[in-house]
Amino acid sequence: MSKTTRSKNISKLIILALVLFVPGFLYILVNKMGSNEYIKLPVFGEKKLSGEMRRVMGREIPDTIFHKLSPVEFVNYDNKPVKFLGTDTAVSVVHLFYTRDQGLSKQLVHDMSTIAARFRSNPKVELYSISVDPQDSATDLEEYIEPYKKEKNPHWFVVNKPSVDIFEFARSSMLIEAMPVPEDSTKFIISNQFVLIDSEKRIRGFYDISLRSELDRLEDEIKVQLVEEVRNNPLKVERK
Repeated sequence: MSKTTRSKNISKLIILALVLFVPGFLYILVNKMGSNEYIKLPVFGEKKLSGEMRRVMGREIPDTIFHKLSPVEFVNYDNKPVKFLGTDTAVSVVHLFYTRDQGLSKQLVHDMSTIAARFRSNPKVELYSISVDPQDSATDLEEYIEPYKKEKNPHWFVVNKPSVDIFEFARSSMLIEAMPVPEDSTKFIISNQFVLIDSEKRIRGFYDISLRSELDRLEDEIKVQLVEEVRNNPLKVERK
């Protein structure tokens, strides 16, 4: 066998080895050395240790109790009852508003309509626009969102008549600002933020609508959270 032929055979063996073994090596490198970590959003609010341990990825770690919201009853603009955070299968986006406000509230509802359009066909994303004004009627709510009805997102709820003190709930549970204006009973101080809540009723993000980039960040992080929901709750296939 000539030297040239032998060199060609060796080259072929090297190429064959690369084809056969490099993909497997890369797979091991990615899966065993932690390079396949997916993005997880932070959890906001007070955290404390439960005093118990739980096993994660073969390791015992302290169990953490996170700040969570409780479900609240509302009435939708169509006069149907709505249970805010009443399901454990959806992520939620929520903000406050009131119909006598033609400034911040208008912008919040407008931006929510954008999110409603982007996730119109996804039942795993629920949207809540919550009025803080006890004087807001169903008619007021319906007229306020009339320009956005074309979005036709069945999972966008525009609600009032909470079953709890909405100002206390906003401050202590949603962790955003909300209060009546002392000098004027027709005006309210409300947050300019959207709040993202996961299916376990934990806060995963705040988004300041005064920054235009925040709406895109919210859309991206809704998608990130949906991925986490799927990973945490994989579909179970029944075998016959």
